[in-house]
Amino acid sequence: MLTQSFADAVVEAEKIITEAPHVRTEQELLEGYDYLAGSIRAALQMAWAYQRDFPYFARSTGPYTKLGLDNPDTLYFHANIRDDAEYVVSGIRGSTADLSFQILAGDYSPVDVPDSVTAFDDRDIEIGADGSFELRFGPGKAGPNYCTLGPGSAMLVVREAYSDWATEKPGVLRIQRADRIGAAPPAPSRETLAKRYRAAGKMLINRLNTFLAFPEWFYLKLPVNTMTEPRSTPGGLPTQFSSAGHYELDDNQAMIVTVPASDAPYQGIQLGSMWYISMDYINHQTSLTTDQAQLDPDGKIRFVISERDPGVANWLECTGRRRGYVQIRWQRLSRELGPEDGPDVEVIDVRQLAERLPHYEHARTTPRQHAERIAARQAAVASRMLG
Repeated sequence: MLTQSFADAVVEAEKIITEAPHVRTEQELLEGYDYLAGSIRAALQMAWAYQRDFPYFARSTGPYTKLGLDNPDTLYFHANIRDDAEYVVSGIRGSTADLSFQILAGDYSPVDVPDSVTAFDDRDIEIGADGSFELRFGPGKAGPNYCTLGPGSAMLVVREAYSDWATEKPGVLRIQRADRIGAAPPAPSRETLAKRYRAAGKMLINRLNTFLAFPEWFYLKLPVNTMTEPRSTPGGLPTQFSSAGHYELDDNQAMIVTVPASDAPYQGIQLGSMWYISMDYINHQTSLTTDQAQLDPDGKIRFVISERDPGVANWLECTGRRRGYVQIRWQRLSRELGPEDGPDVEVIDVRQLAERLPHYEHARTTPRQHAERIAARQAAVASRMLG
């Protein structure tokens, strides 16, 4: 059977899910099966999108293909490339808070993070008055809007980060291999399709093993209910810093995360499940950007992570999960961040909120107002996913 290799990989992948070391409850196992479905879809998409001679940008993640603590505020795109060919990337700059480009050598694996060959944002390129741009990536010498591909360059990743979901608009993005424009690839043979099914199976297993290992590297060795000082994101962009942590809370507990509102164009916080993926950010408030959050009069943002509704605007919903990950990102930075830019964390009884939040009355919100915020999220994500 042409698909047997992929079918065998799915069986192996299910075993990885059922034997994952963090699974304690039936809910966590069912979440794993849901994660598996998205991973199967993503593996097939990535295998068929692997077109280095006739590339196009594929969505790397989405609501149904999550991985790697995907940022709810970001649209991720990728294209596979060769280090000895030249590629033309053109489009129109949207109004998002950040647009960045990164070249990776190799891929993520259970033992390593791929090298970042180069990374930059749109401040480093020439953009027309109408927002149009054209970049070239290839083996030639670097120059205006030309990026030299170093040895081993294998993937171009593009990120569009939103701070205000309601008003910011996506751009237009396309990629072509320069010497293949106007040509067409050969029709797939039986051998080619068999190879793609094998590749999809390997991607599936690697994907699951890799991102189950990630939390051990960067999160789980930290004390629970704490967050790190801002640091350059491992394997990320040079203009991005992050603060990471993991929490474990009872139903009557809340974690207050206090952080200054920075001058970075993008600053956002999110929760993640133990499968190291974003929680439902469409129908629940499991993430907030500076534009979405309520700022206190002292210039700080105070987030409340809890299962019970604390009645404040910056509530981050645990959605039935006692354990999870929490991360803050700052992007498009013009300076390095220090400890004073990072979060303070306190775990309290939910009933103590009024006395522990210095601007509690300012922060209060009603169930109706919260429902309105959720409705706005649903509408914004629906519009963004059509972009």
